[in-house]
Amino acid sequence: MSFIYTIAPNLEKLGKELWKCTGQTIQMVIVAALFAFVIGTAIGVLLIVTKRGGILECIPLYTGLDKAIDIVRSIPFIILMFLLIPVSRAIVGTSLGVTGAYVPLIVGTAPFFGRQVESAIAEVDGGLIEASEAMGFNPFEIIFGVYLRESIPSITRVSMITLVNLVGLTAMAGAVGAGGLGDFAIRYGYQLGYFDALWVTVIIILIIISIIQFVGNIIIRVTTH
Repeated sequence: MSFIYTIAPNLEKLGKELWKCTGQTIQMVIVAALFAFVIGTAIGVLLIVTKRGGILECIPLYTGLDKAIDIVRSIPFIILMFLLIPVSRAIVGTSLGVTGAYVPLIVGTAPFFGRQVESAIAEVDGGLIEASEAMGFNPFEIIFGVYLRESIPSITRVSMITLVNLVGLTAMAGAVGAGGLGDFAIRYGYQLGYFDALWVTVIIILIIISIIQFVGNIIIRVTTH
């Protein structure tokens, strides 16, 4: 530990704050990822099944959902956070801190993940869908038993991409008062000029991303057949 303090002297007095901010980042990532995963998966499935030629074809629903996703994804996240302040206050009671960041993080992540899920499911062999329909499978059985089951490796891959993107969004949220490592880096690394704290923040973020990729690669290997 003394060696670490030698190369990063400011950590001795900022250690507790660093661990607190790391916990806040992990908390934001986990909560936002869980909601974004459920919502994004639903979005991706709806896009696939309601498109032209889909098993539940509904062009108005597909077109509306497709355009809505494009609109939300086109809004820079920092602006989206401010736009969603009233929504955050209405849903979670505040627009500040970790809790206040949940709504914009979910809204900023779910459409992106939904589009990724759509691409992943689109890779499923159309012959499997036709065979399932010929065997009398209903739409829900096809969705859960064919589309999602066969797409697990691909969905895992896009989940890794989304989680890495989400870590970046939490850092951006921290820059406007949401807490976490982004807030730590801004307050101590930039404003106070503690560059050792800034570099340690970067290293921690890289470690979190590496863990995400490591776990994701294991899941992909296990589920690929």
